[in-house]
Amino acid sequence: MATAQPKLQADPHGARRNEWILVVFTGTTNIADAVARIALPLLAAQISRSPIVVTAVAAIMSLPWLVAALHIGVLVDRMDRRALLMAAEIARMLSVGALLVAVLTATPTLLLIYIAALVIGLADVVAGISGVSIVPSAVPKHRWETANARITALEYLFNGFAGQPIGGFLVAIGFGLALSVTGFAYVVGAILLLLLVGNFKVAAPPTTHKRSVNKDIREGLRFLWQHRLLRTMALLIAIMAGCWAAWLALIPVYAVGGPLGLDERQYGFLLTCLGAGGVIGTVIVGPVNRWIGRRWSMFTDIIGAFGLVAAPALLPAAPSSAWIVGAAAFVAGAGGTMWTVNSRFITQSLVPADMLGRFSAASRLVAWGMTPVAAILAGILAQIFSYRVAFGFFAVLCVLLIYPFFKVVTRERIAEVDGPTGAPATPAPRGEQDGNTGTTDDGEDLPETATTGGSR
Repeated sequence: MATAQPKLQADPHGARRNEWILVVFTGTTNIADAVARIALPLLAAQISRSPIVVTAVAAIMSLPWLVAALHIGVLVDRMDRRALLMAAEIARMLSVGALLVAVLTATPTLLLIYIAALVIGLADVVAGISGVSIVPSAVPKHRWETANARITALEYLFNGFAGQPIGGFLVAIGFGLALSVTGFAYVVGAILLLLLVGNFKVAAPPTTHKRSVNKDIREGLRFLWQHRLLRTMALLIAIMAGCWAAWLALIPVYAVGGPLGLDERQYGFLLTCLGAGGVIGTVIVGPVNRWIGRRWSMFTDIIGAFGLVAAPALLPAAPSSAWIVGAAAFVAGAGGTMWTVNSRFITQSLVPADMLGRFSAASRLVAWGMTPVAAILAGILAQIFSYRVAFGFFAVLCVLLIYPFFKVVTRERIAEVDGPTGAPATPAPRGEQDGNTGTTDDGEDLPETATTGGSR
């Protein structure tokens, strides 16, 4: 039996303004994050030349996704999501401001850099989960696809494709300028959040018991595991993210000074193909969805991930293959962002409003948890056997994804997502969840959607 879930309605009068505020906020915040990720390790390198000391900065910035994401997901489901975005922006602004003062007074220390890296990393988790979760309450459903596409485009463009060169350029001029621009971008982001219109706090389901953080985390994980479509999507993207991680780990040594024989400039162009494809994917995802359907649009990511690792596995290990490797990277980039836009739309359609934070944290943890394992495995396979074997192993994994994709991501399930009501999936009541595994006697999953009395 499904229970009614709290719903948030986007304010129709401010919906279009909200959409553009979230898009511009994403752009300013991601460009600031990108500059910070360049500036902080380089600032640490000014103090110490130890590789461990310098790489610890990046490790600290990414660590919160592994150790704090699930708890932050609970926070996102309990608090006002705009307030959390604002708090994340202010925390980043203060940490960068402290570093700026230290740089201007010539007193930066490794401890201060590490603290700033940790604060920025935690804020990134809060903002990442809150940002995905706030869209359904800020933008009406018929605009979700467009809003998600624009947000994904700016994430991809500024956080990697253009952000790193901009960060490097600003740092080359001076750390003071780089940190000033970063802090100013965070200030702009905080001001933009004040202009959002609507209610962004989810009302919790009525309960007579005190809500336990660990129990809420278990509910998020259980919801992900019991929903067949969402569970399968998370596992599929975990494998595809692993393929990307393997490619990114091996391609520097494979391309520069390796079999492809590229120089640094040509290698930069190769990575540009990946980034350009990602940006193009966010532009064409809407028309492609209308032309061939959301299901086939998402399947493009499996094709792209396969081509990404299959090209260096199957082609001659020679400079003449570089163009095809670059073309495969372009397709992979486009497929990756098309999957991201569609998966966000599906998640926002099927997951109840009061579960979005915990679900987003759980699904990202599953998907991204594969990346370090895949990178290490790729290096081991290349070292023991060859590059061809390493890339080929992940290409085979991509082929194995085809059957579960078409078995689970069916036209009927996608039609439910695209339905006019957009009714979210609902887990069984807590008492029933604690007493069964989420399957029926014949092994089928619990129902994946249930009408809850209207659209979210």
